[in-house]
Amino acid sequence: MAATVAAITVAAVALAGCSSGGSGGSGSVKAGEGTLTIGTIVASSTFAVDDAPWANESPYLQAVYDSLLHQDPDGTVKPWLATEWSYNADNTVLTMKLRDDVTFTDGTKFDASVAAQNLLRFRDGASPQKAYLAQLKDVKAVDATTLQLTLSSPNPALLSFLAQNPGLQESPKHFGAADEKTNPVGSGPYVLDKGATVVGSKYVFAKNKDYWAPDQQHYAKLVMNVYSTPTAILNAIKGHQIDGAPLVDNSTIKQVESAGYKANGQTLNFTGLLLFDREGKLSPALADVRVRQAINYAFDRDALLKAVGHGYGEVTSSIISPASTGGDPSLDSYYSYDPGKAKQLLKEAGYAAGEITLTQPQSAAFPPAVYALVKQYLGDIGINVKFVSVASSSFLADLLAAKYSSTVMQLQTTPTVWQSLALDLLPNAGWNPFHVGDAKIAGFAKTIQSGSDAEAAAAAKELNKYVVEQAWFAPWYRPQQTYATAPTTTVKTQTGNAYPYLWNFVPKG
Repeated sequence: MAATVAAITVAAVALAGCSSGGSGGSGSVKAGEGTLTIGTIVASSTFAVDDAPWANESPYLQAVYDSLLHQDPDGTVKPWLATEWSYNADNTVLTMKLRDDVTFTDGTKFDASVAAQNLLRFRDGASPQKAYLAQLKDVKAVDATTLQLTLSSPNPALLSFLAQNPGLQESPKHFGAADEKTNPVGSGPYVLDKGATVVGSKYVFAKNKDYWAPDQQHYAKLVMNVYSTPTAILNAIKGHQIDGAPLVDNSTIKQVESAGYKANGQTLNFTGLLLFDREGKLSPALADVRVRQAINYAFDRDALLKAVGHGYGEVTSSIISPASTGGDPSLDSYYSYDPGKAKQLLKEAGYAAGEITLTQPQSAAFPPAVYALVKQYLGDIGINVKFVSVASSSFLADLLAAKYSSTVMQLQTTPTVWQSLALDLLPNAGWNPFHVGDAKIAGFAKTIQSGSDAEAAAAAKELNKYVVEQAWFAPWYRPQQTYATAPTTTVKTQTGNAYPYLWNFVPKG
């Protein structure tokens, strides 16, 4: 979930008074020396790769694990543990050549057999992104440095996925260990300093002295502090205690810049309502497309962007990235603010005012004003909303367990349409917890998988339009995702991810 809720927090302690030990915006650090101290908004939920999420937790994982492939800031896939690769004619067999000079911190050698075990384990694990490997039929080691992946059908985004959590490599000797979730054993640039780490609030990493790619170790030490509130992050920035952090509240940008930090912005998410229960299992009314369309017409997107997003972003009715092959600017304004039309659609669907009640979770992940606005806008068209308070620590788990038919949420607008299918739309997608299927979406997916470039691009645009028309979601706007960096730190934001990848941080010296 490349930026799954920008404000979800599981830490109970704000570290606004912690000393970074790094540049923190004052002084200079030579490459390969000093400390990089960054703020995070969620604690590490697990270091077990088969269960690992991405997005907000990617910094923890990248510190200790290598991935099969790397990605540049613009998303271009580059060699890493895999040095070269090729597909067969129908893109169902991927053959990769692997490095032979990589060793895990427990002394285990990395080879094709290890890579195969990790891939199958991730496919069968509990990661929110396990669906990224849904087409993975089998993996085998042809020899020590040759890996062969066999797919049941093409996966157009597979190479990108192998640069993320599906491609992370953990020592097989550590699989199932009692401390696997808290004590990572990888081959990455850093190792977790368990003595200096306070689980849930502060994570410290020391340089892996035997790392095979020392030019990627831009710092001698990493510190990742977990901040429980936007105010805590802002105070740490004002105190020059951190070198970088995501801003969960864009209203603080001017204060951040006044402190001498740079606000690095990009657009990679959408904010709005997720209408999970499209078959009406919990909320029968949501099975009617007219009800879902009415919900879309109920919201004043311009007002929401101004009030909630502080004007940083762009309104939309689509979850598909405008930069992808499925991007269509005309769909951004498909649903206007029209309460009258919303009421008429509800009437046509057979629902009088007050006959529909949606039970939704309410969490500290979003400010109370957001929930008040949802209740107001839907109430204005005759839909009641009942909120149930949910702890931030269980918010995501409850959503993915299909406990609620709809919710306020922020999810990634993925770089490719295939990633949107795998993340949000197909029956086995992580953010389709009710496993709703649709024959037309399945047809578009098949063309995107196996058609020519022109056919796939056309299908991607048709898919985007269809999902908007069917109102599977009720997006409001694409917010600016902002990452603040200190004057002595250079960073490049990462396409498709809320956090810059670790190798994109470099001291200015």
